[in-house]
Parts: sequence; C-alpha cells; structure tokens
Amino acid sequence: MDMSNPAAFVNAELLHFYVGRRVRALMQVVRSDGGVVIGKSTDEKQVVVKGTPPAPLTTFVEVFGIVSSDKSIAAEIWTNFGDSIDMFSYNKLCQLANGELRHLFL
Repeated sequence: MDMSNPAAFVNAELLHFYVGRRVRALMQVVRSDGGVVIGKSTDEKQVVVKGTPPAPLTTFVEVFGIVSSDKSIAAEIWTNFGDSIDMFSYNKLCQLANGELRHLFL
C-alpha cells in the first residue's frame, strides 16, 4: 500500500478542509450525466464527482480523488459498493477520522 499520498475519509461537509488534497468518499448515486456524477454523501449533503465512472454504476460508490476548489472531487478511482450499505456508520468513520482519532488515519 502506498502511504506517501494517503486519502482522508470525508463526507461533503469536510470537503472544504481538503481542497487540493486526496480524499475518499462514499456516496449514493443520484444522477450520472456524462463526466459528472451527482450523489448524496454520507452526511445527506450533495457531492459532485467529475471523471469517467465505470459502467454500470451501482447505487453506492466510493471515489478516491482530489478535491477541487469548487468543492467537487476529481475522481481517480471509482469502486462500486453495491446497492445496500450502512451510510450512518461510514459517516461516523469520517467524523472519527477527522476528529478525536485522526492520528490513527493520517
């Protein structure tokens, strides 16, 4: 595993802390239009991901990418997570990874 450029676990609310940095985010796909996927983040807020997603997309997708200045993610890696996942637990993971347990993640 390459740890020289780790990706922080984020939800939509945390994106502004990571502009220009690599992140990983889980989202529920709402709409896919060409090179842009609109989704609902684990914190129930909208997230925009730019790039070429795999076809077909499942209901839930995790993306690794760089946060753009407009608070969107330029995707590098897309991973289909299927049609059912515990969004609450993933959101809790994002909060812990950016809060009291940050030292364990980055």
